[in-house]
Amino acid sequence: MAVPARTCGASRPSPARTARSLPGRGPRPGPSACRRAAGPPRPLSLLLPPLLLLPLLAAPGASAYSFPQQHTMQHWARRLEQEIDGVMRIFGGVQQLREIYKDNRNLFEVQENEPQKLVEKVAGDIESLLDRKVQALKRLADAAENFQKAHRWQDNIKEEDILYYDAKADAELDDPESEDVERGSKASTLRLDFVEDSNFKNKVNYSYTAVQIPTDIYKGSTIILNELNWTEALENVFIENRRQDPTLLWQVFGSATGVTRYYPATPWRAPKKIDLYDVRRRPWYIQGASSPKDMVIIVDVSGSVSGLTLKLMKTSVCEMLDTLSDDDYVNVASFNEKAQPVSCFTHLVQANVRNKKVFKEAVQGMVAKGTTGYKAGFEYAFDQLQNSNITRANCNKMIMMFTDGGEDRVQDVFEKYNWPNRTVRVFTFSVGQHNYDVTPLQWMACANKGYYFEIPSIGAIRINTQEYLDVLGRPMVLAGKEAKQVQWTNVYEDALGLGLVVTGTLPVFNLTQDGPGEKKNQLILGVMGIDVALNDIKRLTPNYTLGANGYVFAIDLNGYVLLHPNLKPQTTNFREPVTLDFLDAELEDENKEEIRRSMIDGNKGHKQIRTLVKSLDERYIDEVMRNYTWVPIRSTNYSLGLVLPPYSTFYLQANLSDQILQVKYFEFLLPSSFESEGHVFIAPREYCKDLNASDNNTEFLKNFIELMEKVTPDSKQCNNFLLHNLILDTGITQQLVERVWRDQDLNTYSLLAVFAATDGGITRVFPNKAAEDWTENPEPFNASFYRRSLDNHGYVFKPPHQDALLRPLELENDTVGILVSTAVELSLGGRTLRPAVVGVKLDLEAWAEKFKVLASNRTHQDQPQKCGPSSHCEMDCEVNNEDLLCVLIDDGGFLVLSNQNHQWDQVGRFFSEVDANLMLALYNNSFYTRKESYDYQAACAPQPPGNLGSAPRGIFVPTIADFLNLAWWTSAAAWSLFQQLLYGIIYHSWFHADPAEAEGNPEVRESSCVMKQTQYYFGSVNASYNAIIDCGNCSRLFHAQRLTNTNLLFVVAEKPMCSQCEAGRLLQKETHSDGPEQCELVQRPRYRRGPHICFDYNATEDTSDCGRGASFPPSLGVLVSLQLLLLLGLPPRPQPQVHAHASRHL
Repeated sequence: MAVPARTCGASRPSPARTARSLPGRGPRPGPSACRRAAGPPRPLSLLLPPLLLLPLLAAPGASAYSFPQQHTMQHWARRLEQEIDGVMRIFGGVQQLREIYKDNRNLFEVQENEPQKLVEKVAGDIESLLDRKVQALKRLADAAENFQKAHRWQDNIKEEDILYYDAKADAELDDPESEDVERGSKASTLRLDFVEDSNFKNKVNYSYTAVQIPTDIYKGSTIILNELNWTEALENVFIENRRQDPTLLWQVFGSATGVTRYYPATPWRAPKKIDLYDVRRRPWYIQGASSPKDMVIIVDVSGSVSGLTLKLMKTSVCEMLDTLSDDDYVNVASFNEKAQPVSCFTHLVQANVRNKKVFKEAVQGMVAKGTTGYKAGFEYAFDQLQNSNITRANCNKMIMMFTDGGEDRVQDVFEKYNWPNRTVRVFTFSVGQHNYDVTPLQWMACANKGYYFEIPSIGAIRINTQEYLDVLGRPMVLAGKEAKQVQWTNVYEDALGLGLVVTGTLPVFNLTQDGPGEKKNQLILGVMGIDVALNDIKRLTPNYTLGANGYVFAIDLNGYVLLHPNLKPQTTNFREPVTLDFLDAELEDENKEEIRRSMIDGNKGHKQIRTLVKSLDERYIDEVMRNYTWVPIRSTNYSLGLVLPPYSTFYLQANLSDQILQVKYFEFLLPSSFESEGHVFIAPREYCKDLNASDNNTEFLKNFIELMEKVTPDSKQCNNFLLHNLILDTGITQQLVERVWRDQDLNTYSLLAVFAATDGGITRVFPNKAAEDWTENPEPFNASFYRRSLDNHGYVFKPPHQDALLRPLELENDTVGILVSTAVELSLGGRTLRPAVVGVKLDLEAWAEKFKVLASNRTHQDQPQKCGPSSHCEMDCEVNNEDLLCVLIDDGGFLVLSNQNHQWDQVGRFFSEVDANLMLALYNNSFYTRKESYDYQAACAPQPPGNLGSAPRGIFVPTIADFLNLAWWTSAAAWSLFQQLLYGIIYHSWFHADPAEAEGNPEVRESSCVMKQTQYYFGSVNASYNAIIDCGNCSRLFHAQRLTNTNLLFVVAEKPMCSQCEAGRLLQKETHSDGPEQCELVQRPRYRRGPHICFDYNATEDTSDCGRGASFPPSLGVLVSLQLLLLLGLPPRPQPQVHAHASRHL
């Protein structure tokens, strides 16, 4: 929607009016025009429509000078076009470089990229890679089930009986306050030596496994010690797997008890804050432990829910949401007499990161009032689950109810909605310390195949909001081999520093029986996982044969990318998967929606589309042609795609068999040749295995030269394709210096440098001294000018990047330049390709002066002539720069050149920051189109903590009346508060803890956030165009015209006459955003498919184990201690907690 360019005077001109070519303008109103606008009635002439007024203003004899006629400005535009074209023809060397390639035709071959064959080969290679991991997973899962089945449970097992490497031992030894140091339990912990392994990005020990146990689980409990005992046997299987496949990365067994055993051993990444890592809350474990879920959470917010209990409920709901993955669907509602959703979501929505964030924020706003009405809550939940008009998981269905207690069993509701089939499981949670009868809550869970849990205090939240997964795992265990299917996860951040990974998961089942003739056990023991680094998958894709703008990508059933050049999360939270949708990784359009749907459905396909792409520096938008080809990756939930521009159908492959020629060309890489041949930057690619990488290109070139003195380009340890192409392009660009650049005087045409960049990885800058100010990426494929030149015909101008918040450019020593580049297109035997880009770097100041001359009424020989009082002539950009603004703006809306000297230091800025009024008029008149999108991978600085000086966040503070009330001291509230204090010391600010802190990041880092991006690109107007910026007496005439064969817009406008005629400023700078409105997005969800398998029912399931109360009464001694602690403010020491849930007895 166009923004009106008006703050005073008449309204915006109609389309009929602005489409006309306007004649020259007559007398220029003086500075008092705006002052008169508010005075006496306006003269008749000022009341006329602007189109009728213009001929009067241009009447003969009305003025000494006038706004330039349209044909005059078109003449100036042609002069600018001719000057640019002439310089590029002389110095760019496009034609000469074509001849050089043809002269060296015997040194290379033209190869073809066949999209269908390419994508099928890569998909097959990825399938083979993952299949090796699948075989290792199956060996591990089978071994684990057999080991556990053979294991004899020991009731009297002790810590000193178990010898293992505790991954957190070193960190705890360094902590003198560690509870394990105090108890002296380190006798059971191995001390290991480690070696650095670049594959793991860590120090590892290949002879042992490591064990990680969550902080809130007592490692000396009988259950944990038995778990450590039988899982020790997995060590040999891990080692054997690595022997068979040395490329294996982390092999992990995540136990349902919370124990993690992984191989190879490495110290845990010890946090400064408390370590809350629990394998059962990891994305890969959740996905492997149960089938997809449709979950409705209902929360009792009746008046009986006290302040502390309500806080516990809010935190419990948030923790429950964290057990859901993108394969699940959820809604959250509160109830008293009536039930209502806590958020704007009126039905089940996908449990993705952004939807869960909406729920978590909405839950904090719940307020307790009214009376308890279980019937209202359950009817709402069943209605939600029966709604078949929405997208949902269509597998496990469940209701999670959080309450402080009640008497109603709502049997009539269950009879109506759930019996006799009991397709919906009901889980009930008694929250807080109270004296209510919990029998009705237990009955609800037991009568509906669910489980009853108690959450008396903070410490019980995490364990009891995740153990429902054991119940959901029952049908999987009972299904046996049918359920033993490997699933591959979304992309997520590895907790041990491996980076972005996907994980193959396989559930491990308990195969024991409770006794002779008894039913077999139906517990899931845990999940086995093997990581695959995304970088290992990327290595299977073609790197450089696809050209700078070709790429491979892959998506899963949710449409999330696991491979894509735009998958670059700036910061990651390893509690959440990295979920970047394909339509967010690229600029969304209908064609891409069709491609995405076809890929999710597992189809093959090919489609050529015209689409928009964002430049690498995210400042520009280009409209381009792309060929998309895709195939499914068999035996996985992934689909692979290939994107190729038409000009990348063919590529060059060097054939330098002549070793003498190799040596000759190689010498042009030596720094000793730079003074005469120009400076050479080489792309930092992996040319050889032993080549040391460096971010400093000079150092990298030095390392490269030293290695090439030891090996030949045909060495087996080197990538021969990359090396031969690099050396060939070194020789070809040197010939360009010899034939074109060396004999030319750059100063004659005010050039700072000339350059050439190639697909082979060479960037040659001439003369050598110009390399000191060269700031472009030495990897051409990662240089914005290179990629844009390939996608655009003609000359692409790139002004220096300037941020509005930074200081202006420093115009000293003629060091500020403007890049002008163009692609070199070859046609060889009917095959077209673009293997190089050439260009020049303009001297900003000199070309600004030249620009004024070219847009003037004089020839190069004439002296500038100012219109006198008695003469009649048109203004021009040189003489009348006090009255006339003349600029060149690029296709992104950035200032390139200006006739205003004071604007030279603003070159590179978005033009709205220079002249908001004029830029808005160009946008409103369709010279520019705006594209808005969201970056979901951005990083933002952490928000400063609020409430300084207040009590700890989330802590219930009793009133003076409570202290004086003896009944309060003997009530459960005091006991609950005591437990809260204990855990509050362990889990700093538990209720509102920052996940980045709680999960153990070494320091407060930037957090992920959403940024709104706005880019501008040329609209539909191509012709010469005159218009008025209509603002009453403050109006301005302007002329705009595209320069042929460039990405420039030539604009001539009257300078603003009065400050009152200001306009709304167009924004281009990236801004912080909450993203698109989630409440609207869920009404039109993107297409997705869930996993192909679902295990939510088994007729033999034993539902008798459905939870029992396990609360214990407070002691008088504890209450006395509490009183002293509250009065004296002394923090108590945390005690080890034993979490031996009934469902975990093996």
